[in-house]
Amino acid sequence: MGNDVKMGSLASSFIFAIPALPNKGDQMWFFTDEERELKEVCHSFAQNELAPSAAEHDENESFNLDAFKKMGELGLLGITADPEYGGSGLGACASTIVMEEFGAACASSTLSYLAHTILTVNNINNNASPEQKERFLPKLISGEWIGCMGMSEPEHGSDALGIETKAVKQGDYYLINGTKMWITNAEYSDIAYIYARTGEKKKDISTFIVEKGCEGFSTAGPIHKLGMRASPTGELIFDNAKIPVSNIVGNPGDSTYHMLKNLEMERITISGISLGIANACVDQSLRYANERKQFGRPIGDFQMIQRMIAEMVTERDMMKHFLYSVTKEYDQGKKGPTVAAEIKLALPKMATKIALDTIQLMGGYGYSREFPAERYLRDSKLNEIGAGTNEIMVLIIAKNMLKKYQNQ
Repeated sequence: MGNDVKMGSLASSFIFAIPALPNKGDQMWFFTDEERELKEVCHSFAQNELAPSAAEHDENESFNLDAFKKMGELGLLGITADPEYGGSGLGACASTIVMEEFGAACASSTLSYLAHTILTVNNINNNASPEQKERFLPKLISGEWIGCMGMSEPEHGSDALGIETKAVKQGDYYLINGTKMWITNAEYSDIAYIYARTGEKKKDISTFIVEKGCEGFSTAGPIHKLGMRASPTGELIFDNAKIPVSNIVGNPGDSTYHMLKNLEMERITISGISLGIANACVDQSLRYANERKQFGRPIGDFQMIQRMIAEMVTERDMMKHFLYSVTKEYDQGKKGPTVAAEIKLALPKMATKIALDTIQLMGGYGYSREFPAERYLRDSKLNEIGAGTNEIMVLIIAKNMLKKYQNQ
């Protein structure tokens, strides 16, 4: 019992901690005034609305719906959407700032935020008709509605173009049959932005906006996961789901291009969550190294601990500079699958390493659920799988670089 009391006392100073608000020197030099203000607003929100209940939501596998609704009140749910629909009209850099700040407090809630803002709202804003935007975006941006995106299937995760869900036109409707798997926000969503096959060729893929409650459409779940436990994950089930022709996005069979383009945005911004996790890990390590004593001295006095901290901080700063340089260039028009894949390959792997090092530095306390370090590790691993696995990122990078060299 004595050990339990001591452990609880030591853990209390860490359990809700997230990194201190960066001063101006810690922000990237090219951030606009608007982006600097956004960073401060998001940090304050994360500190007050996400961090205090992050451990509880992780433990219970519950969705922080109240915080999500408040994101809408702050205007964050339409961060890339056009202002005429209630959006902020910002880009990849601003979106990544939100992911970083929220990710340091509760990566799970941030993943749900990404599924809504980048996979649903951003897609509709970029690809839907004016009538569809007017119909769907205001409620999604305000937080009245929650959105999800359906691409992965039980037999097709990495092979995005192997989609088997089929849509067949029947008069004024499409009948859709199939299942979408590993869908973030599935059971809470009012809108699902989904891809289905409408022809025999591999690229004959079309996009549909599916509304909650439509005939033949249902959800299943939740899926219980190792990490990101406070981000609800489930299935979208289509059994002769009756979708009006007015809900098809663009022309039948033309969705492959914009599906792959939005993957670039997803891979860049989800890496912001990895940076947030790395920030939280560095913060925990520094706090612990200063407070934890062994042999009569803070463990931060020992060279081995100093080496671990130095490597963590260096790796975290490499992540930050690489990520934000790419987001700024992306907003300026320098886009493409290779750089997005490089970001997605490098940052989640580095964040997982930093989380492992944090647990090692903290020893038994790091391995204990009394501290958030083990949650950081569990959450971080998902980013090496979702939005394209590490192995797929390697294939994209190598294929494009070899082709570029051959064409020189």
